[in-house]
Amino acid sequence: MPTVRSSGLLRDIAASPCAAGSFPQRAQFRHDALDLIEHENLINAAYCYRIVPLDEPPNTCLRTGGETLDAMRLVPESGQLTAVAAAICTLGPALERRITALFAERRTSLALALDGLGNELLFALSRRLQDRIVIEARKAQLTAAGELRPGDPGLSLKAQPVVLRLAGADTIGVRVTQGQLLHPLKSMSMVLGIGIDLPPARWSRCDDCPSASKCRMSGRADIRAST
Repeated sequence: MPTVRSSGLLRDIAASPCAAGSFPQRAQFRHDALDLIEHENLINAAYCYRIVPLDEPPNTCLRTGGETLDAMRLVPESGQLTAVAAAICTLGPALERRITALFAERRTSLALALDGLGNELLFALSRRLQDRIVIEARKAQLTAAGELRPGDPGLSLKAQPVVLRLAGADTIGVRVTQGQLLHPLKSMSMVLGIGIDLPPARWSRCDDCPSASKCRMSGRADIRAST
C-alpha cells in the first residue's frame, strides 16, 4: 500500500499563498489549522491504483477487468486506448473527525480552515498519484491522457463502486456509501486513459465552471506522458 509522507504535502501547502482577501484573519486560522494537522498527526495519506487492460476494443462502453465503465470520453481522436488506470487516494479518517469535533465545540472558523486545508491536501495528493501513474505508463512505453472522476461529465457518479473495485480501494480502507460518497470523506477516485500514442485531452471537468480562472485546485485533464 503506497503511503505519502504528510510532511511533504504540508510543506507544499504551507508554501502556497493564502487567498485571505479582505479577511486577514483567514491567514491566521489557516496557520493554526496547519499546526493542528502537524501536531495532532491528522493526515494518513495513502493511495492505490491499477492499470487494467481493456477486455475488448471500445464500443459503446469500456469493458475492463471484468467490469463495465461508461467512460467513452476517454477514447481518443487518435492513438489507441488499451487500458484504464483506476486510482484512489485518501487522507484517512482522523481529519474529518477533528473537523466534526471543532464544529461541535463551535470553533467554526478553525473547522472551516481545517476543512479547506484538507481539500488542498487531497488535491496535492491526487497530483502525486497522477504523476505516479504517468511514470508507470511511460515505463511500459504507453501514454497516459485524460482523467475522469465519478460525477464528472463523461462518467456517472454511479461508476464509483466500479472504480473502487478496479483500483483495490479496500487495501487503503476506502469504501463507497449507498449515496455514492466515499468514506473517509477526504478521499478521491479517478480513472485515466492509458494507451499507445494518446494525444493530450482537450477537455476538462472545469471547462464550464465560471470560477475556473481563479481556482487553485482545477483538474488536470491535460495529463500526458509519452515515451
